[in-house]
Parts: sequence; structure tokens; C-alpha cells
Amino acid sequence: MVKNTEVNLSTVSRDLKKHPSDAVVIGVGQGSDGPVLLDNPLTAKSAEALADSLKALGLTGAADQLVRLPGLPETGAGILVLAGVGKVSDSSPLGGESLRRAAGSAVRQLAGLATVTLAFPTATVQDVTAVAEGAALGAYSFTEFRSSMDGLKDPVRNAVIFTELAGPDLDAALKRAALVAKAVNATRSLVNTPPSHLYPESFAEAAKDLAKGLPVKVTVWDEKRLEKEGFGGIMGVGKGSTRQPRLVKVEYSPAKATAKVALVGKGITFDTGGISLKPALNMGDMKSDMAGAAVVLNTVLALAGLGLPVKATAWLCIAENMPGGGASRPADVLTMFGGKTVEVLNTDAEGRLVMADGIVAASREYPDAIIDVATLTGAQLIALGNRTAGVMGSEIVTGALKAAADRAGELVWPMPLPEELRPSLDSQVADLANIGERHGGMMTAAVFLREFVGKDKAGEQIPWAHIDIAGPSFNNGSPYGYTHKQGTGCTVRTLVAYVEDILAAA
Repeated sequence: MVKNTEVNLSTVSRDLKKHPSDAVVIGVGQGSDGPVLLDNPLTAKSAEALADSLKALGLTGAADQLVRLPGLPETGAGILVLAGVGKVSDSSPLGGESLRRAAGSAVRQLAGLATVTLAFPTATVQDVTAVAEGAALGAYSFTEFRSSMDGLKDPVRNAVIFTELAGPDLDAALKRAALVAKAVNATRSLVNTPPSHLYPESFAEAAKDLAKGLPVKVTVWDEKRLEKEGFGGIMGVGKGSTRQPRLVKVEYSPAKATAKVALVGKGITFDTGGISLKPALNMGDMKSDMAGAAVVLNTVLALAGLGLPVKATAWLCIAENMPGGGASRPADVLTMFGGKTVEVLNTDAEGRLVMADGIVAASREYPDAIIDVATLTGAQLIALGNRTAGVMGSEIVTGALKAAADRAGELVWPMPLPEELRPSLDSQVADLANIGERHGGMMTAAVFLREFVGKDKAGEQIPWAHIDIAGPSFNNGSPYGYTHKQGTGCTVRTLVAYVEDILAAA
């Protein structure tokens, strides 16, 4: 089902004429006094002439700006591309995310060319990694459901990074960039797949297909097993659809693991709101309501591909929320996995119900930390906008996630869990209700999920964090940087970086 578009990543260190490509890309920064030509492999004479012409060419250096010029003989390419990287200064040098976005933007906009050489400044291996990731993410395309490629351009297939660096660390960096980008792009493709083709059963099959060739074990609970074992949240949400729910467990368990992490993902393959029906406007975007499950699946597969010494388990809580004759009604009470009861006051607050089952299941394996990822609330967009995810939970986990996101170049922001929100979830007939205080709804949803986090073997609550990606998981605006329209694959990079960080600190 998921066809990855993968770009070939390589490096070149000198004499571009011996390594011809269709285009050579060099960077232009947005300086305080105008556009600034960044370090590049051109001859001093060519670079000086080009720098003097930047303003006349209409360049400002702003991010996503791209100007094509006839190629220079010294570059071995027919096209010379000037790509904006955004603001630069002596006090604020070009950072990893600026490089990642500039490379991604250039590769995305140069679709139709087969081979592109990226000659951005790369002083460190981390800089090369950022350029490589950006290129691999920018080269993404999703064309599975088109009958013809007429009018469409093939993505760039070969990205060559100009750098004077070399050695095994560089080789490892390119391998990591390719694996992480593959995981992000697979997440994007799952999100972009229409609900006619991605539903609980087919999502479970897609997980198996993506896991092939990797040292992971995939276990699937069908509706009979879910019913028998008491997964009341997943069954309660999914029983209104003719396409029955699934729980998928993806385990990567290397022999020398030094840490144990559980990832729980919301997998609502389509969300009508159930009986609490959503408005028709933009309901089609609700094919993306399974982004959390796609994120945790592909994160574990990336960890396995990298061979990191961590036991990582993804729990994909998958259902289709439909208003069929078997659907849960407002005022119904569900018995969740583990025994707690929940009064359903709004069937459109369904994500937290399936996630609760997954969190309880994850807790029973006593991981060092549980992280759940979900397109959970519209309140997230109100609080943090379209590009910044909210992270809530145990400070030891949320702080580490924020640091990992900063390193990975993704936007997350820690939010509190005020204790006064918990009473608003009280129910007259059950242990708690599935909705509470409307104001601060993103945090109220997280408070609900916290009720299902189990205790470790010492009797203390397992460290836990919730990431709400309702806004940043799906781009309804124009493409930018390495980000295309629709599915973004956000937080895969953050979660991989988080695991790398906790392993480094162990």
C-alpha cells in the first residue's frame, strides 16, 4: 500500500565538473544589509560577480526563494540555482534546521530534474545530516491514486551534497538521514491515503508490509480478540463502522537493549464524529486522524533500521468513527481495558477512548517511559497554531522531548496540566467522562489520558508524555521548506532523537 519515494544520497568533495548534475544549488542568506552569498564551490571571480548581482536578480535570501540561472562551466551543471536560506548574521550563523529547510525547499521546487547538487555550507557532520534529511524529505511525492502522470513532474532522484568532510561518521550520517526520512515519508503516505483504502484492517496489513525485513514482531488484535479481552474504548469507537477496529503491536526488542520505551498512537482512519456528527466543511481532512498511529509505527521501524539498543514498542489503536446503527451514543458508558468506566458525553471525543486502552496495555509491560501521539484536539490549534505540537505530562519526559525536538528541527511546546481541570471530567454515572472543561481543551484531554497511565514495579506512575499533533500533522496551506501539502510526518524525527538522547545519557 505504501510506496516510498526515496532519493539517493551521496557526497562530493571537489571538482564538480567531474560529477555532472542537472543543477547546482548554492545558498543566499537574508542579511541585515541585503542578500548575502553563502560559502560555495564557485571560483572567486564567479562568486564575486554573482554576489554583486543578487539585488538586481531580485534576491532577498528569504526562505523558500529560488532563482534559476544558466549554469557555469565550472559547476558541470546546466542550471545554477540560488536558494534562500532565511536570516543569517555573525551572531546567528546558519543552523541545522535552516539548512534542512533550504535543501528541502530546493529539491521540492526542482522536481523534474533527475540529479541535483546541493552546495550549502557544511562545517560539521550535523550540517551534512541536515542537508541530507532536507533533500530526502523534499523529494517526497504521493501519486499512488493518479491514473496518469500528465502534468506532474517526477521528484528529484539523486541528491549530491557538496562537502569537504569525509570519513565513517559522514557515511553513518547519510545512512541515518535516509532511514529517518524514509520513516517520515512512509508516515506522510499513510496519512495521505484515502479512507476508502486505509481502514483498520488495511492499516494493520500496511504495518506488516512496512515491517518486512526488519527485526520486529507485529501482533494484531481483531474485533473478536478485542471484545474478548475487554478493549472497550477501541470497540466502543469502532463498532459504528462496518470496518471493524484493530489494535496493532509492533515490537523491536534487541538482545542488548539498555532502555525500554512504549509509543501509543491514535489511529482513527476516518472521523465523522460519530453520532456527534462533525460539520461537513473540511471533513475530508479527517483521513489524517490516524497520523499518531502512523508516527509511532514508523518511529519503531526507524529505530529497528538504525539498530539502536532500545526495546521499543508501538501500540496502534485503530478504528473508524462512524455513525452507524451500532455506534456509541452520548450517555453510553464504556468499560475500558483495565476496568475503568467512561461515560461518553461526546462521540467526537473518541481519540482519547482508543488511546486509553493502548496506554493501559503499554503500562502492563512496565516501560521506562510511555509517549502517546495523537491528533487529539482542535484546542491544540487554538493554543499553538498549525505548526507547533503541544507536549504534556511528566517533566522528565516532556523536557527531554523538547530538547530532542529542538535538535531534530521540529516545533513542540510544553504545556501544563492544571489540577483544577480534573474535576471537570467527573461523571454522575461512571468513573469519569470523556469530555470536561472546554477552555484549555488540549490540556483537559491530556488529563483524561493521564488517568490510564499505570504504575511501575515500585508503585510510582510510569513517566509519560502526550503529544498533540492535531495541527502540525497535516498541512492545508502551501508547501514550504521540505514540507509538502497534506501529511507532514511530524514528530517522527523528534521521537528518534529522543531515543538517541536517552541512550546517550544512559
